[in-house]
Formats: sequence, C-alpha cells, structure tokens
Amino acid sequence: MIRALVLAAGESRRMGQPKMLLPFRDTTIIAAVAGTALASSADSVHIVLGARAEDIRAAVEGLPVAFVMNAAYRLGMLTSIQAGVRAMPAETRAVLLMLGDQPEIPAETLDRVIDAWQRSRSGFALPIIGGKRGHPLLIDMRHRDELLALSPESGMRPLLAAHADEILHVPVESDAVLRDLDTPDDYRRLTARNEGGI
Repeated sequence: MIRALVLAAGESRRMGQPKMLLPFRDTTIIAAVAGTALASSADSVHIVLGARAEDIRAAVEGLPVAFVMNAAYRLGMLTSIQAGVRAMPAETRAVLLMLGDQPEIPAETLDRVIDAWQRSRSGFALPIIGGKRGHPLLIDMRHRDELLALSPESGMRPLLAAHADEILHVPVESDAVLRDLDTPDDYRRLTARNEGGI
C-alpha cells in the first residue's frame, strides 16, 4: 500500500493568514491538494493537522481522507512527517509526502513518481525538472525507524544524505513541483497563473 501524506499542520506565519484555507480555483488550497492526491494512484490519503485543525477538516469535508493530529507541529515540519508515518498501518510500503500548499501539481506527476518507485523500489523517489529537486517525496517504509529517530531540528536532510545512493530522481514536465506558498506575493503569483479560476 502506498499512502499519500499531506502536510497541513503549519502556522503560515510568513503568509499572515492560514494559507491552506485560501481560495484556489473553485475550492481552497488544501482541498485542491487533497483532491489531487485522491485522483492519483495512491491507495489512501491522510492529512496531518496542527494549526487551525478544525478549519482544515471543514475545508475538506466530504472528501474520503483520514486525519492525523500532530500536537508538536510548532516544532517544525519533520514532526508532522513523523506523526504521519507513525500513524500509518503496518501494511504500508511507502508514503508520498505532499506539501499542503502546492495545489498546482497534477495527479499525473504524483503517478509518475509512484510508478518509478514501484519499478525501482529505491529508498526514496522525488520529481526533478531542470536539474532541480521538487516535491512530493516518496519514502520507502524500510526507512521508517530511521526517520522517526531524527531530531526535529535536523529535518529530513540527514536521512537523505545518509542514503544519497538510494534517491531516485524522476523527470517530470510540471514545474509546479518546485513551487509552494510562503508569502502573499507567492499567492498573488498563484492567482495570476490561474486567473479566472478562483
């Protein structure tokens, strides 16, 4: 089983308002990301909650997603990854880590990463375009214990550095894998690219 893990626990400090709840096309940022995950070949979709948890639940009401609560979300993104991985059922073979603020990534891109991993069974797989690594990051659950042992301050870098030879780079066509939303300017650019749809 390959499970999509959408990280949506952050406080959106640089945005100045909850970015997951901002309008995007005919829905919200988080609902668009969840919808893309559901349209992919992932076997299930789980959303990691923290800040504004009830509002984010409400934003995806009606979608067949599961929720994981990260009580330690203020300590950084790694705690959300760890909370999500810890909650995955035993039969999970891999998790696809998706950022909750990347609504333009198409489901086809997710499938390309998943398909490439299934053929290679590498420790990790991620999209690459123009020589740059993007998201989402797929992690084989054989690295579960090592991931859970990481310090929140370190982030994922030590794990990826220790297994650099296991990282599969998957060429993709959408540069949306390089873009997330941190600031009001990022959101203005997003809306400009999708004008008429929000």
